[in-house]
Amino acid sequence: MTTVLIVDDAAFMRMMLKDILGKNGYEIVGEAENGQLAVEKFKELHPQLVTMDITMPEMDGISAVKKIKEIDPNARVVMCSAMGQQAMVIDAIQAGARDFIVKPFQPERVLEAIQKALS
Repeated sequence: MTTVLIVDDAAFMRMMLKDILGKNGYEIVGEAENGQLAVEKFKELHPQLVTMDITMPEMDGISAVKKIKEIDPNARVVMCSAMGQQAMVIDAIQAGARDFIVKPFQPERVLEAIQKALS
């Protein structure tokens, strides 16, 4: 079973992703509400995949991706962005993210991005 760390400052968004992924056979091993915690949890849990929000307090998603990639260059990260954050998404991909999903989440698109990131 694929292990996933969900990172988003909004509890509701984490819940939605947990629901979509849990129903489709993914194991949610942890959650974090900012980039700083995401990096700590990544070190502790070694998830096979991370879903990462872009805009968060403490440390944003792009900085967190860079740090995670320093820890594990093969880390698989899928960014989550709100509409109109295209420039940030490009930064995130350059930082090492594999794909991105846009809020509000469409289950099919979420699963597609995650399968692509894992392949």
